[in-house]
Amino acid sequence: MRAALSAHSLTHHYRGHGFRGRRRTLPALRDVSLTIAAGDSIGLVGSSGAGKSTLLRSLLALEKPAAGTVAFNGRSVTPGPASSLRWYRRLVQYVPQNPASSLDPSMDVRRLLLEPLRQLGIAGDHHSMINRALERVELEPGVLRCRPGQLSGGQNQRVAIARALVPSPSILLADEPVSGLDLPLRNTVLAVLGQLVNRDGLGLLFVSHDLGAVSLLCSRTVVLSGGRMVEQGPTAALFRDAQHPATQELIESIPRLRNMAGKK
Repeated sequence: MRAALSAHSLTHHYRGHGFRGRRRTLPALRDVSLTIAAGDSIGLVGSSGAGKSTLLRSLLALEKPAAGTVAFNGRSVTPGPASSLRWYRRLVQYVPQNPASSLDPSMDVRRLLLEPLRQLGIAGDHHSMINRALERVELEPGVLRCRPGQLSGGQNQRVAIARALVPSPSILLADEPVSGLDLPLRNTVLAVLGQLVNRDGLGLLFVSHDLGAVSLLCSRTVVLSGGRMVEQGPTAALFRDAQHPATQELIESIPRLRNMAGKK
């Protein structure tokens, strides 16, 4: 059986202000279900406020939904003490949007990669695990002596991916991992993520506003709008023949995808 992370009927609310400043409960997620299995590459797209961050936080067991469940291979996952989630953090890892905010500038890369192994209590040859993670993201061992400030944006993003890979997870949840990178670095990071899926069999949820990157990397795409999953399917078919107005609006903002849709 392939390792799988699943969300079933997730619903989440937050407190906000409505008409004339009156406090009210506003929906962030509404009955969202999703499964990411090993070997899957799934894009999660939607406009700002669509619910992507809330879904990601729910999958990471950082927020408890008002209704619905998150499970890994059928085992329930709920927010709790770090010790109770250690098993889950070994299997499902997070790649942040901005490595500058997640990589301690006072640490060299060796210490940055060693930290999750210590925190998660993973035994074994840490030196070999670190070198293997660097190899998987195509970084030379020499970067181990460097601090984040001595590396390029693309190198730091690959260090952040390597840090997620050190515990040997089955699933990666990546939040805008190529935003802010110029085109060559963006393509390098996308190639690394593609190899992790296609060569190594990891499952990937790729959260992004960059529909061009999604079209290159993801075999399937899910569209959120107003906290609902409004459309999903094979990425190429979805972008070529979008049915929901929210998807169509996203595609209209990308000339290349707009032209592809116009050829249907």
